[in-house]
Amino acid sequence: MKRIALTFAAVLAAAPVVAEEGEVGIRPDILSVTVQTESGPIEIERIQDTENRIQGDWAKTSRNCPNFCVQPMSPAPGVTTIGELELLDLLQDEDAVVVDSRVARWFEDGAIPGAVHIPYTEAADRLDELGCEIDFEGFDCANAKPVALYCNGNWCGQSPTAIRRMIEAGYPAEKIYYYRGGMQAWRMLGLTVTQ
Repeated sequence: MKRIALTFAAVLAAAPVVAEEGEVGIRPDILSVTVQTESGPIEIERIQDTENRIQGDWAKTSRNCPNFCVQPMSPAPGVTTIGELELLDLLQDEDAVVVDSRVARWFEDGAIPGAVHIPYTEAADRLDELGCEIDFEGFDCANAKPVALYCNGNWCGQSPTAIRRMIEAGYPAEKIYYYRGGMQAWRMLGLTVTQ
């Protein structure tokens, strides 16, 4: 019995830190993440109100197709699709860039803290902001940074379009991450949004 009690105590000591009663964490061991932005550090956390609901456009479940068709899990071969935890890791990685590829009006309505705004219509022309060098034939992307793109959600084609255009312009697909859930999933989880 004593051996079982010691084993149980060892398991409890190795367990991750659990959010306290009433706290809404990102994971049991992570209550918030701080990311660097152009305006200084911003803490990303979940809304603590357990009665919070998504409002307005973000609560919509159906949109006309086209243009708002459900997007494939992977927008192009070689691209890695990620979720919120992986996106948070990339936001904290000094070598990575998180790109909000939506048009300006959507970006101005609220974005993921730490993301840079490169509209999908400009992505293939702004690869120099992502570690590529301009050369005579377009871009040399030998030193491309890891980059994650997102738009409005599973039904939004802006980031998949940007990704395909970036690859056509020479950006290596294996350096691209696609946050498919986008702003709708981010808001659904009550995560911090810029205003």
